[in-house]
Amino acid sequence: MFVDSVELVVSSGKGGAGCVSFWREKFVIKGGPDGGDGGKGGSIYFKVDNNIDTLSALRGKRHIKAENGRPGEGRKRYGRKGKSVEIVVPPGTQIIDIETNEVLFDLLHEGEKILFLEGGKGGLGNMHFKSSTNQRPTYAQPGMPGVTKKIRLEMKLIADVGLVGYPSVGKSTLISTISNSKPKIADYEFTTLIPNLGVVNVGEYDSFIMADIPGIIEGASGGKGLGLKFLKHIERTKTLLLMVDILNYRDMKYQYETLLTELKRYSRELASKEFAVAVTKCDSLSIDEINSNIKKFLRDIGLEENRNLKEYGADMRYLSYGFMGDYNIDKPLFVMPISSVSHLNTKALSYALKSLIKSVEEQNNEV
Repeated sequence: MFVDSVELVVSSGKGGAGCVSFWREKFVIKGGPDGGDGGKGGSIYFKVDNNIDTLSALRGKRHIKAENGRPGEGRKRYGRKGKSVEIVVPPGTQIIDIETNEVLFDLLHEGEKILFLEGGKGGLGNMHFKSSTNQRPTYAQPGMPGVTKKIRLEMKLIADVGLVGYPSVGKSTLISTISNSKPKIADYEFTTLIPNLGVVNVGEYDSFIMADIPGIIEGASGGKGLGLKFLKHIERTKTLLLMVDILNYRDMKYQYETLLTELKRYSRELASKEFAVAVTKCDSLSIDEINSNIKKFLRDIGLEENRNLKEYGADMRYLSYGFMGDYNIDKPLFVMPISSVSHLNTKALSYALKSLIKSVEEQNNEV
């Protein structure tokens, strides 16, 4: 089951109390205090593991608590330390304080381990309080209490390219064609109910990760459809690929502008990402019909037609648009006609997206 959000109460362990004890042994007169210290309470840790991709293991666990430290004993024996708890989460998990809504930690990297709540310190036994004026101390410290927090864990997928489009525009078909992902595909809307990740191989030694989320409809940023629930999963992507269906009853310009509007309403950061456009289902029309539709679409969104995608191996019989000059945040880097069924330009799309990702990474490194 795909679970990307859980609420938990987590508590570190209480420290054990120090011991009040006096040495009692035959022939030993006034042996003195020998109460040992209490053990430290167990701590709460979070660890990132690439082998899991959901928070389902934590579903139903309302309260996770580390073990309390054991109290000290006589003969200067220390109490046992409480066992700590390690909570394993997938990469991209945020730890959010429910009371303040503050993001406490953002766990991104494989093997990353953080101390979240430290266990309470054990109390000192009475052997520490002996002095020349108090040779028979009859008190010891109690253990320090643990810490309890109410938190929410939010998982956001980490990918290089996020697919954005209306339901049934071909997102799942594309990711199943060019990557190792095998999502459910059917001829009705909202077939995709959970996000899917796929690794796209570009050449023998290069690859990138693509994320497919359930379809976005008008009003998704306000809660319509499934879009709002899953838009967060493309917040971490480096680039976006807007998918526009050439056969859809919705006009291509309408699809394009609605998607951009919903992204902007949801998040400024999401709307500022570099993006490209794939015109899907181009196996169902003639070349002339496809070129005519793309020409109108480019004109409607203020772009001049060109065929600058030749370097990526795009089929030059089809009209396309390749970005040249200074980047404009409101314009796509390229517009490419594709068909996942007939594999039209799918390889060229992979190469163009890899080039786009590389460009974004270089820009980020310069900042």
